[in-house]
Amino acid sequence: MVTSLIFRLRYYIVTGEMCLAKPVLSREEKGRLIAESGSQILAMDERSFRVASQSRDICYDVIRRENGSWICNCFDHYYRQVRCKHIIACQIREQLREKVRENIVIRPVEITACIYCQCVELKRFGIRHNKYGDIQRFLCVGCERTFSVNIGFERMKHSPQGVTTAMQLYFSGESLRNTARSLRLLGVQVSYKTVFMWIKKYTALMQNYANQITPNVSDTWRADELFLKVKGNMKYLYALMDDQTRYWIAQEVADTKYTADVRSLFQHGKQLAGKQPKTLITDGAPNFHEAYKKEFWAGPAGTEHIREVHIDGQVHNNKMERFNGQLRDRERYLTRGNVKLSVDRFPCEIPVDESATFLLQDTVGETTRGL
Repeated sequence: MVTSLIFRLRYYIVTGEMCLAKPVLSREEKGRLIAESGSQILAMDERSFRVASQSRDICYDVIRRENGSWICNCFDHYYRQVRCKHIIACQIREQLREKVRENIVIRPVEITACIYCQCVELKRFGIRHNKYGDIQRFLCVGCERTFSVNIGFERMKHSPQGVTTAMQLYFSGESLRNTARSLRLLGVQVSYKTVFMWIKKYTALMQNYANQITPNVSDTWRADELFLKVKGNMKYLYALMDDQTRYWIAQEVADTKYTADVRSLFQHGKQLAGKQPKTLITDGAPNFHEAYKKEFWAGPAGTEHIREVHIDGQVHNNKMERFNGQLRDRERYLTRGNVKLSVDRFPCEIPVDESATFLLQDTVGETTRGL
């Protein structure tokens, strides 16, 4: 120890360098720097992450166990059994995401102008009594017309809770008649034809809304294909989905699997999202890689294509496979009564999780993107 100190002192005297070295950051400070960078953490799924090293060109795997504990394959955590900077960075990232979810607040609707003439001079004009409650009516001083505002449910006799419950039941796999029977338990007396008209109306509204927005998707996208029957013919449904929000960005139907040109799928995805991803995760199908090289490849700084995925591996496509399973269940339900699934005519919404759902097609024969 003494010899080492003497050698260091001689080195600093000879070289003329200061003995005061740079301050050493703690694990917490290093983890915060990694989390704030925004580009060093890649979420593979809900509980596994890949964290880029700060000193070498490698990545470490961080996994959150079911019991809430964290593990990492870096040397600091493996040998010292401590909470390394990579785990700290992932924990900070998850805490920030939870805070963002808590701060999302839907503001109440304020009526400031007439819906007909945009006049700002309004008067309260009694109450409109509906089966499910009362709605305030307004009188416009300018055009002397009365109106009430019930956004999204204007001229609807039944409550918004009844309408949304009917859509959720139907899109979860219930038939029109079973949906109507279930609504009776809530006191909503409707026929199965009414349920179908609700679905037709609100899928069209959701389509118009989806066409006007630019989805706020992450930099990691997933793509996969599904073999299903459309109008009695077997087809391949290709879909492009965001990894973080599970937003279904784009889709197309093809006749073949390995030779189909999915370049238009990637083009449509870039057009809708307004950017291209930093990471694309697919299986080993060659047509995905060919389309990737034509649309996303831009040298070493372009999109990274991860194509060697395995179900039991560290890099997998489980999120996309889960979606495929839900779509397969929906197809099985529709075809069990000898009903031919029509991608361009039948409405089909597949819930991906509690916070993200998407529409495959609506009833007017036009493609509907996910919400």
